[in-house]
Amino acid sequence: MAHSKALLVLENFIAGKFVPCSSYIDSYNPSTGDVYCRVPDSGKEEVEAAVRAAKDAFPVWSSKSPLERSRIMNKLADLIEHDLEEFAQAESKDQGKTITFARTVDIPRAVYNLRFFASSILHHTTECTEMASLGCVHYTSREPVGVAGLISPWNLPLYLLTWKIAPAIACGNTVVAKPSEMTSVTAWMMCKLLEKAGMPHGVVNVVFGTGAKAGEALVCHPDVPLISFTGSTLTAQRITEKSAPHCKKLSLELGGKNPAIVFDDANLSQCIPTTLRSSFANQGEICLCTSRIFVQRGIYNEFVKRFVAEAKKWKVGSPSDPTVDMGALISKEHLEKVRSYVKKAQAEGARILCGEGVDSLDLPAGNQKGYFMLPTIITEVKDESCCMQEEIFGPVTCVVAFDTEEEVVKRANGVKYGLAATVWSSNVGRVHRVARRLQSGLVWTNCWLVRDLNLPFGGMKASGIGREGAKDSYEFFTEVKTITIKH
Repeated sequence: MAHSKALLVLENFIAGKFVPCSSYIDSYNPSTGDVYCRVPDSGKEEVEAAVRAAKDAFPVWSSKSPLERSRIMNKLADLIEHDLEEFAQAESKDQGKTITFARTVDIPRAVYNLRFFASSILHHTTECTEMASLGCVHYTSREPVGVAGLISPWNLPLYLLTWKIAPAIACGNTVVAKPSEMTSVTAWMMCKLLEKAGMPHGVVNVVFGTGAKAGEALVCHPDVPLISFTGSTLTAQRITEKSAPHCKKLSLELGGKNPAIVFDDANLSQCIPTTLRSSFANQGEICLCTSRIFVQRGIYNEFVKRFVAEAKKWKVGSPSDPTVDMGALISKEHLEKVRSYVKKAQAEGARILCGEGVDSLDLPAGNQKGYFMLPTIITEVKDESCCMQEEIFGPVTCVVAFDTEEEVVKRANGVKYGLAATVWSSNVGRVHRVARRLQSGLVWTNCWLVRDLNLPFGGMKASGIGREGAKDSYEFFTEVKTITIKH
C-alpha cells in the first residue's frame, strides 16, 4: 500500500529512547476509514530489549523512597494535564470516541490515575503481631516484584494504560507496556513526557504491536513475573496457558454481559438517561456497559417507549464535532461483528426497535467510510440468545420484561460473566438484598460508573481474576514477606 508523507510513524520507547522498528502495521482513523498512522510491529527482539532495560532500571527505581517515586508520577500527571487538549484530540482521532468523551473522561482519568497512586503509595501500612510468651515479634514487609508486563486494550487507551502503569511504578516495579496496536498514539505521546517528568531511563518501556507477536513475547518472557491484562476472555485464556510454566502473578480484567434491573418503583426520570449512557457511552465499548435490561412488567411498556424515544435523539457523527453523542466504532471488523449480532437477533425473531437496519444514519461527507452505527435496542429476545449471552461490545442493548425479584436475580446471573450490574429501585431493603445476590464484582444502584478508586474493581466468573484499586493493586504489584524476630 502506498503511503503519503503525512502519516504519523510511531516508535518503541526503550531505555529512555525512541527506537525505530524493522516493520510496521497500519492504524486506521475509525471515523474516516483511512490509514493515518504506522505502528511498530514488534516481536521477541524488541520485547527482549525492553525487558532488559526494565531489569537494569529495577535496582535503582525500587530503592527510591515512595515519596521520590510519587513526585515523579505527580510531575508526569501535571505534564499530561498541561497537554490535555492535545491528548484528547489524539485519543478521539485514534479511537473514534467523541472529543467530548476524551476531554471529560479519558484524559482527566489518566491524569487522576497517576495522582491517585502517587498519593495512595504514601499511606500503606504493614502488619505486626507479638507473641510475648515466646519472646517473638512478627511483622510483614512488602517489596516490589520486578518487571511488570502490562497489556492494555483499545477502548479507553491512555485511561487503562495509566491505570496499570501508575500502581506498578508507584510500588517500585519497572514496566514493559504493550498498548493495543489499534490505539497506540497517546501512549507514544506520554513517552515523550517521561524525560521531563524526571523518570529514570528504563522504568517505563513501551513496545507497540499485536497481541499475537509482541503480547505473546511479553507473556512468555521468563524475566517478567507479573502480567496485568485488560481485554477479552479468549485472550486471557491464552495468557493463562502461556504464563503457567513460569508461575506468573496474573491480574485479568475481562469482558462483561452486564445487567440493569429496573423495578417498578424506579425513578424513570433518572433511570432512563443513565441507562442510555450505560448502554451507549463510548459507542458501548466499555467493559462496564449495560447490554441486558430487565424491566418489571408493570412499567415495561412505558420504559421501552421512553427509552427508545430518547435513544433516537442521540446524535452519531464525526468524533471531532462537540455536539455528537456517539463516535465511530474501533474498526471495520468490529463494526461487522456488532452488526452480525443484530442480524442474528432478527433471524431468531427478535424486534429491533431503533438503530441498525431500522433508522437511517446521516453522516458528514468526510465520514461516509467511517465505522459508524446508531444506538440499537432489541426486544422480544430469549435469555439463551447469543445477544443475551455473549459480549457484543458495541451500541446494542436488549430490553426484556420480568415479574418477580427471585426470577430476575436468577436470569441476571444466568451468563458466564460477572463484572458489573445496575439496580434501579427506591426500596432500600430490596436494593441491598438484590446487590448481595448478584454474581457481580460491582453493583451500582440508582447510578452507573460512579467510582472510588480506593475500592476493589474487577469481575467474577469469566469476567476476570483478581481486583484492582488502592489496596488490591498494591498487593498485586508487591510481594509480601513475613519476618519473625526472637528477642
